[in-house]
Amino acid sequence: MPELPPVPKLLATAVEALGGKERTGQQTMAAAVAHSIDTGEHLAVQAGTGTGKSLAYLVPSLRHSVRTGRTVVVSTATIALQRQLVDRDLPRLAEALAPSLGRVPQFAILKGRNNYLCLNKINSAIPDEPEAELFDAFAISKLGREVQRLHEWVSDTETGDRDELAPGVSDRAWRQVSVSSRECLGKSRCPFGQDCFAEKARAESGAADVVVTNHALLAIDAISGIQVLPEHDVVVIDEAHELVDRVTGVATAELSTGGISAAAKRCAKLIDEQEVDRLESAAEAWHGLLDDLNPGRWDRMPDGAAPVLALIRDAAWNARTALAPQGGSSAGSDPEGAAARNQALAAVEEVHDAAVRVLTTFEEPDPAAHRDVIWLASEELRGVPRRALHMAPLSVGGLLRSRLFGTATVVLTSATLQIGGSFDNLAVTWGLPPQSASKVDPALANGAEAPSDEKSLRWNSVDVGSPFDHAKSGILYVAKHLPAPGRDGLPQAYLDEIERLIRAAGGRTLGLFSSMRAAKAATEILRERLDTPILCQGDDATGALVRKFADDPETSLFGTLSLWQGVDVPGPSLSLVILDRIPFPRPDDPLLVARQRSVESRGGNGFLSVAANHAALLLAQGTGRLLRSTDDRGVIAILDSRLATARYGGYLRASLPPYWETSDPQVVTKALERLTNSVAQMK
Repeated sequence: MPELPPVPKLLATAVEALGGKERTGQQTMAAAVAHSIDTGEHLAVQAGTGTGKSLAYLVPSLRHSVRTGRTVVVSTATIALQRQLVDRDLPRLAEALAPSLGRVPQFAILKGRNNYLCLNKINSAIPDEPEAELFDAFAISKLGREVQRLHEWVSDTETGDRDELAPGVSDRAWRQVSVSSRECLGKSRCPFGQDCFAEKARAESGAADVVVTNHALLAIDAISGIQVLPEHDVVVIDEAHELVDRVTGVATAELSTGGISAAAKRCAKLIDEQEVDRLESAAEAWHGLLDDLNPGRWDRMPDGAAPVLALIRDAAWNARTALAPQGGSSAGSDPEGAAARNQALAAVEEVHDAAVRVLTTFEEPDPAAHRDVIWLASEELRGVPRRALHMAPLSVGGLLRSRLFGTATVVLTSATLQIGGSFDNLAVTWGLPPQSASKVDPALANGAEAPSDEKSLRWNSVDVGSPFDHAKSGILYVAKHLPAPGRDGLPQAYLDEIERLIRAAGGRTLGLFSSMRAAKAATEILRERLDTPILCQGDDATGALVRKFADDPETSLFGTLSLWQGVDVPGPSLSLVILDRIPFPRPDDPLLVARQRSVESRGGNGFLSVAANHAALLLAQGTGRLLRSTDDRGVIAILDSRLATARYGGYLRASLPPYWETSDPQVVTKALERLTNSVAQMK
């Protein structure tokens, strides 16, 4: 094969073909990614909004794949970025680079199996919920209508991909037509194996140069030990600030009365009735135990819990043994029976594994040495009280070190990777060694055992900056004169401050609140005081609310966590971002509290290492909603005075871009009024 053009030349070709502009940060990032791929050293890249980071990692990735014939995996946290890459960036880029690379690069998207329609399940009469007669008792219900639409959609779709269904359906409806990897019969045993949507997607990914997936599937590939992704030697992780949370989510399990009972129902008519009764009895015993316990974290096994967990473990194992395929049975002769058996197997294995996980955790008498955090949660599901025991890994650093960084060259990128001015704080949670030991607490990587090959842990970092001049484009206003936030909702002084700021901005405000209760309370009160409209998260689908907000410059939008990262509104519709308080984690979050205590038990600063880092990431993401294009101007108003007065305030501010800072209310009011007047004159 002839020598391919170098990355800088390919990037220039791509930028010109796509009608873009040369950007120094993009060129720097592309060169760093290419170097990482060539040397095998991992790389963390902070690239501000507007850098063009997708092209900066896709160009060297495509060149590497075409040159070597090896697949590159690109993992994202959000569906929006997946769609952008597959529907917009990669098709245009592949066409632009084809003459230079000698062929058209191939790409594919790959998701977890339960994101695709299962043809065997949709053509069988086995509902996901055994007690639900979807097409009889619920035929006229919303659920029944959704499932009926899915049955009609199957003849129209070419991919079976849930994300292509518009409008979407509820999770409960989708479960009626999809299966997990555990429930799947397998291509060779399924009567629809040759036409399976998930298998087709997997086959396409195996032949692609670049495969776009998500952090959850990346985690499943690492945790399960079963190869889900195609063979690859390079992984690019976009939105890398979310990696730890997404991997933790996949590695989290629960044990509930409903889950045990549902497993028993799935086994009915498939195994001896006595074994089904044992599972039901175990469910009743678990229900009685949980009802007598207070919600919260388990530092030790509660009295009476071990025998019940052993009962659940043994009953589930007996059911699993009875369900094991009998010699000579085949899915081909009875596909519905085989599917029902697989679904029952998956359910009882999940129950069994959860019970074993809890029992194993408490075999270690020292709570500080527990690898899992166990807690009892109480919630309401459709008005019905529900209790479940949750188990989550204290750290995923060890897993990522051995299963991700130990098997491929990894490039991690995001607009937000430096916390407190350092890459190390996030790097250690990924399982990488700190570049500067004095800046980070290694106890964060609890459970991370050093791999034998230390070369696999070499990594570099680079901040390629941002095309924005933050000091000239944005003002960071900390309302130092306001009282520190309390637990009794929004103080009157906060509401007065929000009203004053929105009046000066003429609307154009994104209000980011620490709780839905605060967002709704502010909406209700300020709708009475202001002449400009206010939308509140929950009034409509989030996407629809963001579109309304963007279309009407006088409108304000209030909401909570998902808006901190999910709003991209360039232009005059967004000139003011208000944050009611520093987004520290809830003091009753069992997992984060356990991680904090783990750091402290090793002599570290648990607050800074966990709570402050969590807040810093969200602060950076929330304030990043303001500047989305180089022409944007505006104010970030943080009402929590602790950002200016507390000892950790400087640490948190070091995680933000270099905005011009002030605590003077009059300066901010006049700046907003000038900005509002200038926008009005431009019309």
